[in-house]
Amino acid sequence: MALNCGIVGLPNVGKSTIFSAITSAPAEAANYPFCTIEPNVGIVAVSDPRMQKIADIIGPEKLIPTSVEFVDIAGLVKGASKGEGLGNQFLGHIRAVNAIIHVVRCFEDGDIIHVHGKVDPKDDIETINLELAFADLEVVEKKLQNIPKLLKSQNKEVLSLAKIQLPLLEKLKIELESGVAARNSSLSDEDKAAVADLNLITMKKVLYLCNVDEEGVTNENNHVKTVREYAAKENSEVQVICGKLESEIASLESLEEKKEFMEAAGIEESGLDKLTRAAYHMIGLKTYFTAGVKEVRAWTFQDGFKAPQCAGVIHTDFERGFIKAEVFSYDDLIKFGSEAKVKEAGKFRVEGKEYVVHDGDIMHFRFNV
Repeated sequence: MALNCGIVGLPNVGKSTIFSAITSAPAEAANYPFCTIEPNVGIVAVSDPRMQKIADIIGPEKLIPTSVEFVDIAGLVKGASKGEGLGNQFLGHIRAVNAIIHVVRCFEDGDIIHVHGKVDPKDDIETINLELAFADLEVVEKKLQNIPKLLKSQNKEVLSLAKIQLPLLEKLKIELESGVAARNSSLSDEDKAAVADLNLITMKKVLYLCNVDEEGVTNENNHVKTVREYAAKENSEVQVICGKLESEIASLESLEEKKEFMEAAGIEESGLDKLTRAAYHMIGLKTYFTAGVKEVRAWTFQDGFKAPQCAGVIHTDFERGFIKAEVFSYDDLIKFGSEAKVKEAGKFRVEGKEYVVHDGDIMHFRFNV
């Protein structure tokens, strides 16, 4: 189960530079708009300190972390919903991702062109959010035009859904016309689920990523504070990253060199590690582990999954033939120091099909197919 995040933003905010740095994948970066046309894709391991601590106890031959997929999408401009810039091409790419990383320029540099002529994070955010809202408005309006036909359907399920969706679509139309994102609309969670088939862009969760200069990494500037204030109003998360520094870190070969560089720059943790973890948790993904002498491996599951579903993450046969799951927690392994001592303390459990898996569970599945 992979998380797919689209990296979006106005042209020249540093999206491609950040993408190249955090994924170590090539992405063309230049000082002119629309440098990125086709989306670049990179898969990044999720940094999880628990893996190494498990490995220190188990002593496996290798570690296999879980991952996040990042998609670098072309810069968006005012009027994109009407076809300006790369318009529809951009919107088609972003509609396909699970969540959005919205890069916001939070640094001053006269040598790097700003598409609007000045650095104004709030205006930049609103430009993109408005275009996305207008793009969703078009989807909602098309659906509303089709509702009368659906209300005449002889299919009871189709008819029932149309009756439920009609007032919700009318409400969404009014709010999207005002530039309100669907995720921030007055719809309840149940209402949002009822219109999930529309795959609205503004229904997706957003993380605002402030791209700062070197000084902004350790001393938060006013641009970042502006983004935090904006994000707080819609309950979105904010992360800070310096694309330039991350590029320099990514160019270093050894972990020791990277560590020394970060210490010199006053960075305790790379922007990559912070971003991948934040993106991973943004849509409710959790991690369980399998641990043995051959490997310690992290597995991704959706919050609320029961044991058979988590077994299915490894292989569908595991879910189909699920019998039981042997389970103990990461915290208990660290506390008692070994699997044997976890068992002695009575913290080793055998769980059935109704067990809801927790983040940090260490599991072994019994199955028969």
